[in-house]
Amino acid sequence: MYIEKPLAFLCRDFIDDSSYKFAFVTQFFGIFISTVMFFFVSSLIGNSGAEHLKPYGGNYFSFVLIGIAFYSYLSVSLQSLSRTVREGQMLGTLEALLVTQTEIPTIILSSTIYSFIWATLKVSVYLLLGAFIFGVQMGDANLAGALIILFLTIVSFGSIGIISGSFIMVLKRGDPVSWLFTSVSSLLGGLYFPVSVLPDWLQSLSYLIPVTYALEGMRLAILKGYSITELLPNISALMFFSIVILPLSIMIFGYAVKKAKRDGTLTQY
Repeated sequence: MYIEKPLAFLCRDFIDDSSYKFAFVTQFFGIFISTVMFFFVSSLIGNSGAEHLKPYGGNYFSFVLIGIAFYSYLSVSLQSLSRTVREGQMLGTLEALLVTQTEIPTIILSSTIYSFIWATLKVSVYLLLGAFIFGVQMGDANLAGALIILFLTIVSFGSIGIISGSFIMVLKRGDPVSWLFTSVSSLLGGLYFPVSVLPDWLQSLSYLIPVTYALEGMRLAILKGYSITELLPNISALMFFSIVILPLSIMIFGYAVKKAKRDGTLTQY
């Protein structure tokens, strides 16, 4: 009973995504192109900024590879539920789904399963390309620590995505959460460059968002092989974000559903 509904969502999303075969395949080509591009960018940079990269191994390509690979989870977390809500509004299936006995947490979880599996596959391709074609050293990676950080990353990012989906439920368009969080995270989260290159006041702001701890922890676990004890600052921060934001986001989404039902706007788009 508990598995049937998530599996139904998973099968639906896979059938829908794989039906567009050309787009399905070209995503992997895009991964290869972006990896090659950053490899040549790292060759251009050389040893410039080595002092900022030293905590992560001193190599810009390995630094940015981990960043762009695991940033996929941010995109999925923010967009998957919003996309499901939006598609349901436009196709007229949202109202039918919400009047069933399916609980809201089940809908939220089931709507994102396929997207996270797909993101994990893309991350694996990034890492395999980096390790076997471009020579990124990952032999000492702490996989247990990386998995813990990955789980907490999905929970914390996914919580923000639930809030984003709540805005889509009510406003239909113009979700401010996704745009604002993506923009701020790209600038302050250490995606393309270490946070240490930012001015002190921006560095202080960067540690108010979960993506900073997620990317730093993932790099330290995979590139430097940090133990779970050494990763505790990042794990603790992500756990704090998860504990605070997740219940709040579910409550907000539940309120958004009730408001849309009360206003009779579930079928409007």
